[in-house]
Amino acid sequence: MQYRKFGQLDWSVSALGFGCMRLPTHGAPADINESEATRMVYHAIDQGVNYIDTAYTYHGSQSELFVGRILKAGGYRQRVRLATKLPCWEVKCAQDFDRLLNEQLAKLQTDHIDFYLLHALNKGRWHEMRDLDVLEWADKAIASGRIGHLGFSFHDDYDAFQEIVDATDRWAFCQIQYNYMDIENQAGTRGLQYAAAKGLAVVIMEEEVRKLVQEYKEKIYEEMFGEEIESKL
Repeated sequence: MQYRKFGQLDWSVSALGFGCMRLPTHGAPADINESEATRMVYHAIDQGVNYIDTAYTYHGSQSELFVGRILKAGGYRQRVRLATKLPCWEVKCAQDFDRLLNEQLAKLQTDHIDFYLLHALNKGRWHEMRDLDVLEWADKAIASGRIGHLGFSFHDDYDAFQEIVDATDRWAFCQIQYNYMDIENQAGTRGLQYAAAKGLAVVIMEEEVRKLVQEYKEKIYEEMFGEEIESKL
């Protein structure tokens, strides 16, 4: 496994992390195929992956519960850094910050979350969180040991990204959509370089490549066979 320095932290992250948004299921998103998913996560960690990512809403809100169970049962929690995300759209008042974090800690069966992200920030959502004093709240959560480092995931344009990066020096990292087919969309290459120059670690998600590839496969299948792909590919 290859490792890279994680921003300004004295820690090296595996070049590949393990995201728990699209685990194998028995059909419905919330019905995780736990035996197969557990095998996959354990294998990844055994091969050197040390960054596990989940979120409040993944798999119909079952992903954090699953991750908490298997990391505790397998004794793997101490071998990885765990990331999850504040569901900003669930925050209606400042008291919701503690309520949601405490719920996540319980679901993940841990007393701390190494990397805590404000989930899916755009300009408007960032302003809502900022105006509820999320940064001051995060300082207290870090001081209490419940959060290790603060970051954000992002879906908007470059100008919004730069505004969020520049808003505080509390950010340790960010997570952006980035891929070879779409380097100018959202934060893009310019945002990646800007965040890195500011000392932030940058975690990459590539959902749009998956969608584009799937759409392309469906188009080719229909052209070849004259019928919809359904679940054949």
